[in-house]
Amino acid sequence: MKLYYSPGACSLSPHIALLEAGLPYELVRVDIRARKLANGDDYLRINPKGQVPALGLDNGAILTEGAVLVQIIADQVPERGLAPPRDSFERYRLLEWLNFISSELHKTFSPLFAPSLSNDTKAFFKDRLMAKFAYVDTALASKDYLMGERFTVADGYVFTVLTWAEAMKFDLSGLPTLLAYKARVAARPMVQEALRREHDAQSA
Repeated sequence: MKLYYSPGACSLSPHIALLEAGLPYELVRVDIRARKLANGDDYLRINPKGQVPALGLDNGAILTEGAVLVQIIADQVPERGLAPPRDSFERYRLLEWLNFISSELHKTFSPLFAPSLSNDTKAFFKDRLMAKFAYVDTALASKDYLMGERFTVADGYVFTVLTWAEAMKFDLSGLPTLLAYKARVAARPMVQEALRREHDAQSA
């Protein structure tokens, strides 16, 4: 498989999933602003949306949207438990989390990356995000991970969003459960490996 990614972007989530799954893959870096690959090829020919992540499958197909990609990855190695079995109630619970992360956390962050928006507008979205983070903090009470005691692909996605909150100086000190959870996920060897690989690629 090929993961089309950009360091620090939401493609970190399927990158973590690939490493946790133990699957072989190739990292292909994308310049999001230029919509180009490192070799100069037009990324829009890979993903007309112009966004990361995209996942190139071994059969030549290209799939996009991070919440879908992490499930495809998890389903390749069901014995790893990165997602509950398909058609189970717990799988629908995972889908509930992935949709919440995608629509309520990830997309609410998008305006904060827009330099043209006013500080007041950004403050509005930041307040909304803090309320969503408070919900996650409460949901994590007495649990190690979103789905209970086991790490799933949803945790890699939330962790990715939390790295943006850290970069943007969100004050999460009032959400100690969430902070402890972030540290717990960050300490996982494969999460550290994904961060290292993306940092090394960015520095190269």
